[in-house]
Amino acid sequence: MSDTMKNTLLFALVALLIIGTGIVQSWNTALFILNMGLISSIMALGVNLQWGFAGLFNVGVMGFVALGGLAVVLTSTDPVSEAWAAGGPRVLVALLTGAAVIVAAIVLQKRLKGRTRTLATVAVLIGGFVVYRFLFDPAVDAIEAVNPAVTGHLGGLGLPVLIAWPVGGLLAAGAAWMIGKTALGLRSDYLAIATLGIAEIIIAVMKNEDWMSRGVKNINGLPRPVPYEIDLQQSESFVQGAQSIGLDPVMASTLYVKLGYSLLFSAVLILIFVAAQLALHSPWGRMMRAIRDNEVASEAMGKNVTKRHLQIFVLGSAVCGIAGAMMTTMDGQLTPSTYNPLRYTFLIWVMVIVGGSGNNLGAVLGGFLIWFLWVQVEPMGLALMHMVTYGMAEDSGLRAHLIDSAAHMRLLTMGLILLLVLRFSPKGLIPEK
Repeated sequence: MSDTMKNTLLFALVALLIIGTGIVQSWNTALFILNMGLISSIMALGVNLQWGFAGLFNVGVMGFVALGGLAVVLTSTDPVSEAWAAGGPRVLVALLTGAAVIVAAIVLQKRLKGRTRTLATVAVLIGGFVVYRFLFDPAVDAIEAVNPAVTGHLGGLGLPVLIAWPVGGLLAAGAAWMIGKTALGLRSDYLAIATLGIAEIIIAVMKNEDWMSRGVKNINGLPRPVPYEIDLQQSESFVQGAQSIGLDPVMASTLYVKLGYSLLFSAVLILIFVAAQLALHSPWGRMMRAIRDNEVASEAMGKNVTKRHLQIFVLGSAVCGIAGAMMTTMDGQLTPSTYNPLRYTFLIWVMVIVGGSGNNLGAVLGGFLIWFLWVQVEPMGLALMHMVTYGMAEDSGLRAHLIDSAAHMRLLTMGLILLLVLRFSPKGLIPEK
């Protein structure tokens, strides 16, 4: 069987699984799986850029996805005028002061030597930290005291929400640049530890800085690029159109909104996929794979390995940031407490490994397939447990235990799939050529 035929059959299988979900369960569920599959595929492409192209072991994907979600709040929500009047300018001054202290410490490190450099750097950092907290803390307290049940944060710029998607990529890229300047010189295992720790720091900041993201109080009602269901249900032309094809207007409005997201997400996925393919087959992409395969030989040929690693690290993180902004837009809310490594790092890595590391088409396939299984395995496991326990007494302890264990089928299935793929197709379902 040719590679083209094999790849076509694999994607056709995924399409049949999603269509079957619509027929057996509901089209609402099928479109949800489709939309999250599109977003997951974009995340997998971002990780594939880093690992498949350059061999960078980044397990801090969660942090860059979260920064993309934060970008939606900072870009598209309306500014809270009372909060800005209470302490907005003072917060900006404090943040600029903190940045100036860091720059001053870096300059001292470069220009001074010996004991004088150490003493001057320590003095600047301690003094700057005191000034920063003196400016920052009162301003934050004033902001968070402004109607904390509803706002308690500065809000955003009030721009169209679609602008937040590239802004999410830029925010994640900026964070990746700062992280990469310090962490990319580490060995791969230490890089993994560093990126995981930094991702946890990003989440901790989002959970605790209420003035910026409302922390664990969450931010609801984010703007969206598609109509609201209630507006569609109040439109006579939409209601008549839905009834003319035999659909309930409420269900039709839900499907219409999800289809709108599907079109937007598909456009972004195609754009990123095409760009990734062009990069892969360009001289730059061949150079990145040469560095991945043998860093020592690449350095001997005059390639700046650290610089190239920084480039690909920033690009991959930017793609993850875009996907994070898209997901938060679809959810309509920012919930910092929901970001966890299992969902936003481990699962994305499974998508890349199962689909085929180093192959962009494999990353897309893995995104759809693994997300479908992640959603559907639990109800399938519950049905299986009911079948296994058929005939047992209602009050049987074993029956209750097996049914309760169905919730863990997700983790078991992901591990099993990973083991099977690594055993029988270690390069993934669509291997790198």
